[in-house]
Amino acid sequence: MTAELRARGGGGEDCQVLLNQMKEITGIQDSAFLLAALKAADGDLMEAVTFLTEDPAPEPVQSPPAAEPSAWEGSVVGKQLPQDVGAAPAPHNQDNLHTANSVRPLESPKAPAAERDAAERPQDAHAAENKNRSKRKRCEVWGESPKQSDWRRAGDWPVGMKNIGNTCWFSAVIQSLFQLPDFRRLVLGYSLPQHVLESCHSHTGKRNIAFMQELQCLFALMLGTWRKFVDPSAALELLRDVFRSAEQPQQDVSEFTHKLLDWLEDAFQLTVNVTNLGDKSENPMVQLFYGTFLTEGVHEGNTFSKIETFGQYPLQVNGYRNLNECLEGAMVEGEMDEATASQSVKYGQERWFTKLPPVLTFELSRFEFNQSLGQPEKIHTKLEFPQTIYMDRYLYCNKDLIQMKREEMKRLKEKMVTLQQKLERYMEYGSGPARFPLPDMLQYVLEFIATKPAGAVSSAQSSQTTPLHSQAKPNVLDVLSQPNSIQERTDTRSEDEAFFVANSSPQQSFSMDLQPPVSPADLSERPAPHVVSQEELNLVQTCLQRWRNEIEQDVQDLKESIARINLSIEQMYCDPLLQQVPYRLHAVLVHEGQANAGHYWAFIFDQPRKRWLKYNDISVTESSWEELERESFGGLRNASAYCLMYISDQVSPVGADEDEGPEARQLQKEVEALSPELRHYIQEDNWRLEQEAEEWEEEQSCKIPQMEPSPTSELQDLSSESGPEQSPVCEPSVHSLSSEHARIAKEQTAKAIANTADAYEKNGVEAALCEAFHEEYSRLYLLSKETPTPQNDARLQHVLIYFLQNNAPQQVVERTLLEQFADKNLSYDERSISIMKVARAKLSEIGPDDVDMEEYKRWHEDYSLFRKVSIYLLTGLELYQNRKYQESLTYLVYAYQSNTKLLLKGTNRGVNESLIALYRRKCLLKLNEVAASLFVSCEEAHVSEGVSILNELIIPCMHLMNNFEISKEDLDAIEVMRNRWCSYLGREDMDAKLQMKLGELLPRLLDGSTEVIVLKEPPKIRPNSPYDLCSRFAAVMESIHSASAVAVQ
Repeated sequence: MTAELRARGGGGEDCQVLLNQMKEITGIQDSAFLLAALKAADGDLMEAVTFLTEDPAPEPVQSPPAAEPSAWEGSVVGKQLPQDVGAAPAPHNQDNLHTANSVRPLESPKAPAAERDAAERPQDAHAAENKNRSKRKRCEVWGESPKQSDWRRAGDWPVGMKNIGNTCWFSAVIQSLFQLPDFRRLVLGYSLPQHVLESCHSHTGKRNIAFMQELQCLFALMLGTWRKFVDPSAALELLRDVFRSAEQPQQDVSEFTHKLLDWLEDAFQLTVNVTNLGDKSENPMVQLFYGTFLTEGVHEGNTFSKIETFGQYPLQVNGYRNLNECLEGAMVEGEMDEATASQSVKYGQERWFTKLPPVLTFELSRFEFNQSLGQPEKIHTKLEFPQTIYMDRYLYCNKDLIQMKREEMKRLKEKMVTLQQKLERYMEYGSGPARFPLPDMLQYVLEFIATKPAGAVSSAQSSQTTPLHSQAKPNVLDVLSQPNSIQERTDTRSEDEAFFVANSSPQQSFSMDLQPPVSPADLSERPAPHVVSQEELNLVQTCLQRWRNEIEQDVQDLKESIARINLSIEQMYCDPLLQQVPYRLHAVLVHEGQANAGHYWAFIFDQPRKRWLKYNDISVTESSWEELERESFGGLRNASAYCLMYISDQVSPVGADEDEGPEARQLQKEVEALSPELRHYIQEDNWRLEQEAEEWEEEQSCKIPQMEPSPTSELQDLSSESGPEQSPVCEPSVHSLSSEHARIAKEQTAKAIANTADAYEKNGVEAALCEAFHEEYSRLYLLSKETPTPQNDARLQHVLIYFLQNNAPQQVVERTLLEQFADKNLSYDERSISIMKVARAKLSEIGPDDVDMEEYKRWHEDYSLFRKVSIYLLTGLELYQNRKYQESLTYLVYAYQSNTKLLLKGTNRGVNESLIALYRRKCLLKLNEVAASLFVSCEEAHVSEGVSILNELIIPCMHLMNNFEISKEDLDAIEVMRNRWCSYLGREDMDAKLQMKLGELLPRLLDGSTEVIVLKEPPKIRPNSPYDLCSRFAAVMESIHSASAVAVQ
C-alpha cells in the first residue's frame, strides 16, 4: 500500500484525507505533528499510526481486548456452539450491508481507546508524581485526633509545635533555631548564679530570665518528649505582652527575630563576667549571630569609613534574580566618579564584611508600601538562592581582587551591550516601522527571482499531473480489493493495522505528499519577475547567496562572542581562591499570603538524615529541594522565602560524634546531659501523656460504637458503590455489582432475545443465545463508537459501552454480556427462560483460568463509581440551578474527588472534569459571597451563619482543591475569596470583637496544613434505570448548554 500511496504525491486534497484519517485514529489534532510522523514513517499510514501510539517500554502481557463476534469460536460463549451460527446474520438490503460493514471494526476495537490511553499514560503519571510531590501531608489537630497513636512521636522524628492562634511565626523561627546544635546547647545549658538572680531588679531583666526559663523547658520537651508536637503557650504569653496589638494579630518574622535576639543577648550578657557592661564580645549570642561590616565611600568629595554590627542582614528583592545579585546590589552603591578615576576613588560607597558570624541570616524585604493605595503590598517576584553560597567575594580581605573582577565584569557587560546592538541591527533590519532579519530578507529575494511566471508553471504542472493520477488510482483500488494481500500484511503487522486497511473506503483517495509542493494555484499567485534572463538570474543569485552567507557568518560570530562573554560573566567568581568561605543553607522561612495576613512555615535541612524537612506548625514532614524551590523562590502563587539562614563550618553538626551511632542515640545523650530539673520536667510531661492515654481508652471503652465514618473512610467510600448490604468477600461483591448492572439492562436484553425467534425455532436454544449475544454485542459496539454530544453520554445506557470505550479485556466483556442473558429477571416466556438456563450453564463452566475475577471486580467497581459520579454531578447541577449552593457544593466536591480517581486510569473512565470544576468553582464563589455578606452584617445570628458556612464548606473545599493538581482558574478563584476576607482587616465599621473573630478565621482560610479535611458526604443515592438517568442527563445538560436534548437511543 505504501508504494501506491507514494505514487499519489501530487494532491493536496488527498494529503488532507490522510491527515483527517490520522486525526480520527489517534485523536491528535496537530496537522504539522501528524505530517512529520507520516514523513518519518516513509508515507506508510499504519507505520505512522504505530509510531504515534505505541508505548516506549514493553508492557506486561495482558488479556486481549474485546473482539468481533465472528471470531468467538474459541471464547467462553463459543463453547459447544454450532460454527454456522457464530456469524452475524446476512444483510437483506443496502442499509443492512452498510451496518454489516460497520460492524467489521469489532476485529479490533482496541485501537482508538488504546491509543488514547497510550497518549495519556505519561501525562497521568507525571501529573500524579507532581501531585504527590506538592501535596501537603496533613496532621491531626491538637486534642482532636481519634487515634491515640496520632498523639505519639515516632521514634527520633522531630516534633511539631502547636499553633495557639496566629503563632505560626513563632513556630517557624523557634524550630529553625532549635535545629542549630550550638544554639540548642546554649539555651539548654543556660544558668545564672544565685547572686546574679538576686541582684536583678529591673522589669526587663526579670522578663528576660523568665523567658529563658520557659524557652529552656520548651527546648527540653522538643528534645525528649513522647508527644508528636509540643505546646509553646507559656513562652508565647511572655512574648504577647510585648507584641500585643489589636491592629496586628499576626507578627512579622523579622520583627520577632530581632526582638528574640535582643532578649537572648541581654539574658546571656548576665552570664558573662566582664567589667564593662557594654562589652558584648564574649556574649555567646553575639558570637553566634552577629558580624561586622566596613562601609567606605565618598560623600561630596569627602571620604569616610565606618564599621557597623549586623545581626540579620537586610536585602532588597525587587530588581534582582538571585541572592548573589541582591548581595552585590547591597554591597555597592553609586558609580565611578570620572573626575577622580585616576585615583581609583569610588563615588558612592562600598560595604565589605570584616567578620562573618557562624549563623548568617539574610532578611529578604518582600514588602513595600504602596503610596497610591496607602497600604503595604507583598512582592511576589521570583528570587533564587543556592544551597551553598561562597562569601569570599564580599569580604574585606579580598577587596583588591574583587574590585578588579568588578571592573572586568563592567567591561564585559559593556562589550555585551555593544555586541547585542550589532546583532540587533542584523536581526531587525530596515528603515521603516517593520523590521526583519536580514538573512531572511535576502532569502526572500532569492525566492522571488527564482519564481517562474504563472504560464510556465501551469504548463509544466499539467504535463506531470495526469500520469501520476492515472498510475495511482488503479493501484490503490487493487490493494483495497484484494483480501489476500490484507491477510498477508496482518502476518507481519498488528491487527490494528489490518483493521484500518480493511476498513479503508475505496472512495477515499490517499496521498503521500509529505512535504506538499506549492499547488499551481499558489504558484500563480506568487509575485514573480516579468522577464529574467539566465545571465541576470545567475549574477543576482551568486551575489545574493554570497552576501547571505557572509551575513550568516557575521551573525554566527556575534552569537558565539555573546555566548563566550556570558560564560565569562557566569564564571567570574568561580575562582578557587574565592571559594574558601562556604556557607550552607540551614533554614528557609516561608510566608504565604498578602502583606496584611498570611501563614509561615520553615524548611530546615536535617544534617544527620541528609534531607530537607518541612516544619508547618504541628506537622513535620519529609521534603525535598524541589519542593523547597517551588514554595520558596516565589513567582508562583503567593508563597516565597522571607528569611534565609546559612551556617558556616564553624557550627558543629548534630551528628558530630559519628561513632556514637544514630540520631536516636545522639538525642538520648543530649537528654542525659540536661540538668536534673529539666530531665524531671520531661519525665513529668511524658507521665501526663500516659495518663491522658489511659483516660482516653477508658472513655472509648464506655462509648457506644459510632456509625459515623472517619474522614479517611469517607473519602475511601467514594471509590465504590458499596452499600450496607454489600459483603466484603470478593465473590459476593463481584456478583452483586455485575448482577445489578445486568438488571439495569434487562429491557435491552429482552429486546435482543425477542429478535431471535427464527433462530430459536430453527436451530434451538444455543443458536438463539449465540445470535442474541452477537447482535447485542454489535449494537453496543456501534453505540460505543458514536461521537458523544454535550447532551448524551452513551456510557450511562449500558455497562458494556463503558467497558468497550475503555478497552476492557475480552474475557471481562464476554462474561458481563453472558451474565446479562443469565439474569433471573428475564423469565418472561419459555424462550427467555431457556436462554437464561443455557447462559447460566455456560457461566458455571467459566473457571479462574478463563477470567481473572479480581480484574472483573475492578471493572464493575469502576462502572459503579462512574454512575455514582454522574448522579452526584447531575444532583449538584440541579441544586445549583435552584440556588441551593450549600447542598450543591457537597455533591460537586464529591463528584470531583471520585472522578479524579477514575481519570487516573484513563480519559474515558470518568466524566468531564472541567465541567465539574467549573460549577464547583461557581458554587464556591457564590457561597463565599453569601458567607461574607452575612459576616459583615454584624448581626450575631448572621455572623454565626456566615462563619459556619466558611468553616464547614468553603475552607474544607478550598483545601481539598489544593490537594489535587489545581488549575489556574481555581487558583484565581481561591485568591479572590481570600482577598475578599482579607479586605475586611482594619475596617473601621467593624467592632473589635468581629475583627478578633476575623483574625481567628484567616489562618485557616490562608493555610489548612495543620487540620483534617472533613466534608460531610452527601446522602446515599441509588442509581436509577438507564433511561431515567440518560433522560435526566440530557435535560440537565440541555439547560446548561442551552441546546436541544438528544433522544436516548
